[in-house]
This record gives sequence, structure tokens and C-alpha cells, in this order.
Amino acid sequence: MALTDEAIDRVKRMILAGELAPGQRLPREDVLAEQLGLSRSSLREAVRALTAMRILVARQGDGTYVSGLEPHLLLESLTFAADVSTGEAVRQLLQVRRMLEPPATALAAPLIDDTTLAELRVVLDREAAARDAEEFVAHDMEFHRRIVAVVGNPVLEVLLRSLSGATQRVRVLHGTGDRAVRERAHREHEAIWEALAAGDAALAEATARVHVAGVEHRLAAPTGWVPPNGRARGAGARSRIGERTGPPDGRMGEGRGHPGDPGAK
Repeated sequence: MALTDEAIDRVKRMILAGELAPGQRLPREDVLAEQLGLSRSSLREAVRALTAMRILVARQGDGTYVSGLEPHLLLESLTFAADVSTGEAVRQLLQVRRMLEPPATALAAPLIDDTTLAELRVVLDREAAARDAEEFVAHDMEFHRRIVAVVGNPVLEVLLRSLSGATQRVRVLHGTGDRAVRERAHREHEAIWEALAAGDAALAEATARVHVAGVEHRLAAPTGWVPPNGRARGAGARSRIGERTGPPDGRMGEGRGHPGDPGAK
């Protein structure tokens, strides 16, 4: 084990043993280094690494403290990992998103209030008017963030935000035919909004599942990737996921609708 890794491990063990509690200030560098049997340079590197992990917090002019160790703060580093992921790693992240986001949307359905629905309506209107992929993605992420926030679980919020960050969403849009993909994603968002407005948890889960599966399909289409239980396909090939994006009656974008929405009637 490298010296820095050993230093990180020893500080972590102190935290786990309760020798350093959440919010507690670390001893002076020379004292802690002697206590752990480490060189000051190794300890310094460990402190920098643990600060990047949000385990420690540096306060200007006041030393270094153990953070609050809240899970949602410690998970923030996943966002960077998701943004730099490519190839198979992106698909694996989407698979995990598919496991979490539809049930979270179902949980939000009976809890969401009229104010939040109105805010989501504004987000969707702005999304429909987006001029490019980056602007669309900003509203896309805001739409999903507000829905998950209704559940009131910050750990879930961070996990889902990390699993599919802005960078990944822009990559999917640019890689699969920008405008058409945006219009289809917007129709799927409209369907989710309709289910939430109806307070229908089962429908909310189903529409969210279709949406995330659609993202997987759009990512897979140019590459020939085979999703779990799917069929191999190359560019231009069709799959069970892509053949239908709504309930059996084919009216996913219908219902209340909204003037100017791509799927509105």
C-alpha cells in the first residue's frame, strides 16, 4: 500500500472508531502525524484527498474539520465519475438509473402538489423552446431534479443526479440526432407530467421507465450495444424499446397537453 493510501486509511479508521467525530477539528498536523506514525508530507496528501472526498473540510484560517459525513455530501464525487465515463460505463450508469428513477417518480406522484406541478409546467415550456442541446439538457435535468426532490430523500437525489449528469445527456443528444431526440424526450417528459398531475403512481413509474429505456435505446442505436434482455442491433435497426414510446393506446403525448409542446394535440 502506498504511503498516502495508508495515511488515508488510518484517518478513516480514526473516524470510524469515533476518535474523530463529525464536525470535530483535526489536531495540529505535527501532532496527528506523530499519533498516526506518518510523515507530515504523507498526512498532508491524505488530508487533501479526504477533503476532495468531502470527508474532511478545510476552513480558511481555522484548520481542517471532519465533515458532517452526510451520505448525500459524500456521494457528490460520483457526478464527476459519471461525467468522465464513456462506452460501457455509460450504459452501466443508465442501467442503474433505470432501477432507481421510475420507482422514485412513482413515490412522487401522491406527494406532488399543485405548486410543484406548475413549476414543472414552466420547465417543460422552456424545454420545448430550447435552442440547442445544452439548453435543453439544463431544463431536462431541472425537470427530473424537481420530481425526485418531492420524495424528500437527499441521498436518492444525489445518486440520480450523479448517474446521468449534464455531460452524459449532451453526449446522448449530440450522438443520436439532436432535434429529433429532443422532441421525443420532451414528449416522454410530457407523459410523465400528465401521470404526476393525475396522481397515478403506476402510470408515473411506467412513463418514467419508458423514458429511461428510450435513453438507453438512443444511446445503443449507433453502437449495436445490447441492453439487458434486448436484441442486438446496429445503426438504424429497430428494437422493442424503440417501436413504442407510450401506453398501448399510443397516446402518451395526449391528454392535457400544452400549446407549443411537440406532442400536444
